[in-house]
Formats: sequence, structure tokens, C-alpha cells
Amino acid sequence: MALYELLDSILVGMGYELIEVEQSAPGKLLRIFVDKKDGGITIDDCVAISNHLNRLLTVEGIDYSRLEISSPGLDRPLKKESDFIRFAGKSIKIKLRIALQGQKNYIGIIREINDGILGLEVEGRVLHIELDNLEKARLIPEL
Repeated sequence: MALYELLDSILVGMGYELIEVEQSAPGKLLRIFVDKKDGGITIDDCVAISNHLNRLLTVEGIDYSRLEISSPGLDRPLKKESDFIRFAGKSIKIKLRIALQGQKNYIGIIREINDGILGLEVEGRVLHIELDNLEKARLIPEL
């Protein structure tokens, strides 16, 4: 089982959502970004997750020297279709793999998401973008 899938299944069982896993060279830093739908992540959540995952990763034989648990931040990445549904109406910044209308970078508002197609409002018009064409998507913080 791949590391992401293993962590995802464990964290869902604990009531959290796995956002992203970053791993430096094997055996070094393992950084895990998690969120919680109601209220976000607290320091106590990070401690609980860290304690649980330390034991799990040892049992699974995952080699690392430092484990970091973190919230995804205000500019959290959007990866899954459910992320786009959850943050409908919010502003995002995206980078495409393949240019659309001669452009790869867009800033807009999530208007809809249907069957893997993102409806992104950009300058008063809605662009329809396949999620498979997204290289990166991040929320724009509302301050």
C-alpha cells in the first residue's frame, strides 16, 4: 500500500482529512498536512496525530528521521473533487498542465464542479477546466 493511501485511511478513521504528504530523501523529513472540516487543526490535533503515526510508521517499516504534522494553511491546496465542492464560491489560483486559451495560470471563483470539470469564473466568464489538467490549485486567503 502506498504511503498516501495508508495515511489517508488512518487519518480518516481518526476524523481528519489528509491533504498532502511531502517526503524529502528517503529516511529524512516526512511532512504531513492535515485538516478537519469543523474548525481546522489545533496543536492538540497535531500532537495526537504525531503520536499515533509515530507508532504506525514504525510498525509499517517507513523510514524517516523527522515527522512534521501541519495544517495546510490559509492558502491550502485543493486536490480532490470534494475539495472544490467544499470551497465553492471561494477564490482560487490555479496552474494548468496544458494551456487553455493560451494561458496556464488563472485566478477565479469556484462556481461549480461536475464530473471532474471545474467551472471557474474568471473576469465575468466561466471557464470549464478538467481537474486532470490542474497542476496546482490553491485557495486565496480571505483576510
